[in-house]
Amino acid sequence: MKIAILGNGGREHAIADQLSKSPKLNKLYCLPGNAGTELIAENVKLDIYDFNKLGKFVDEYKIDLVIVGPEKPLVDGVVDFLTNKGIKVFGPNKISSQLEGSKIFTKKICEKYKIPTAQFGVFNSVKDAHKYLEKSNKPIVVKADGLAAGKGVYICVDTESAKNAVVEIFNGKFGTANQVLIEEFMQGEEMSYFVISDGKTFRKFNTAQDHKRVGEGDKGKNTGGMGAYSPSGLINKELDLKIIETVIKPTFEAIKDMDETYKGFLYVGLMIRDNNPYLVEYNVRMGDPECQTILPLLDTDLLELMLSCCEGNLKNQPINWRDKKSMCIVLCSNGYPDTYKKNIEIPNLDKITSNNNTLIYHAGTEMIDNKVYATGGRVLNFVSISDDLKKSRESVIHEIENLNWENGFYRKDIGFRIIDK
Repeated sequence: MKIAILGNGGREHAIADQLSKSPKLNKLYCLPGNAGTELIAENVKLDIYDFNKLGKFVDEYKIDLVIVGPEKPLVDGVVDFLTNKGIKVFGPNKISSQLEGSKIFTKKICEKYKIPTAQFGVFNSVKDAHKYLEKSNKPIVVKADGLAAGKGVYICVDTESAKNAVVEIFNGKFGTANQVLIEEFMQGEEMSYFVISDGKTFRKFNTAQDHKRVGEGDKGKNTGGMGAYSPSGLINKELDLKIIETVIKPTFEAIKDMDETYKGFLYVGLMIRDNNPYLVEYNVRMGDPECQTILPLLDTDLLELMLSCCEGNLKNQPINWRDKKSMCIVLCSNGYPDTYKKNIEIPNLDKITSNNNTLIYHAGTEMIDNKVYATGGRVLNFVSISDDLKKSRESVIHEIENLNWENGFYRKDIGFRIIDK
């Protein structure tokens, strides 16, 4: 089979790595890919947001399956576009992708289908939002409605900062805004829960805990993710059942009631309090870096699994996992998530050896004249698989120190809530 993966991050490299092991794979393309995918696939410099160019590529190269990594093309309707051309696509359609594309869309589903989540209000003007904020408890959360690359969420400790957040959102900091979402601040511990669906049924696809804050101890600004471990230390049989019954089943019921089907991965971002789940957000694709820590544990052919979803046959597809633990730490460019330098060479990568239990997934990198350069804020994902998360973390830190890249930094405390408690 000829497969094309859309995207250029660590998630896409991890997917490409898993697919490369399948005996069904004949040719793998990454659009546009990165320095890591270039070693196992053919990178194609193509604008994945130009659907007409993408369609021509798919036709010309006779692609059998397209796998969509990032959220924006999904929200923009790439699945609908390619499906109408008769192409198999792994990912949800445009309407289903509103689960991530509009936080207000998701909140209204929560309200109608009684899915546990934070209390919230939706406001159409600065004036109404400010009036609500003056009477609400703090801290409080202010959110832009649409996609904001993980940055449209403000956790505000006082009324003034909350009001400023509302003004920034309505002034277009994250794109045109006609509404703003204000939520109560939920206490608890976060968990990433994943499912995979073929439009008729869904199956659990492991758990993780992500660390979003740039600083150790989960301090500082939000990022795209500084590291993750899998499986989550919070999961247990009782909680698992509650998540499925109170959150996931009602959500798929809502999609079905809209006469839609959901095919692909669904990331369920949860806050866990007293062993009860509360929905924080949905992502309509694998998380990043959770994908990089979950996929190496998969002991089933990923291509077979994705095809079973496209063909509506997930119910009969086994999903097996290695009985191991996984740790991923992200090496970032100095200055991230603010200003950082680009096109900085990363020497010594050839000194880092990869195997089944020690992996490096590229994110913001590019290969130029056979040398690897950092082009993004999150640059490399170091992953270690073992029986013990502390050993995995020590192993990852050892590999990062071996690389000794003076232009990067990382968090040494990923997994601290379960390892160091």
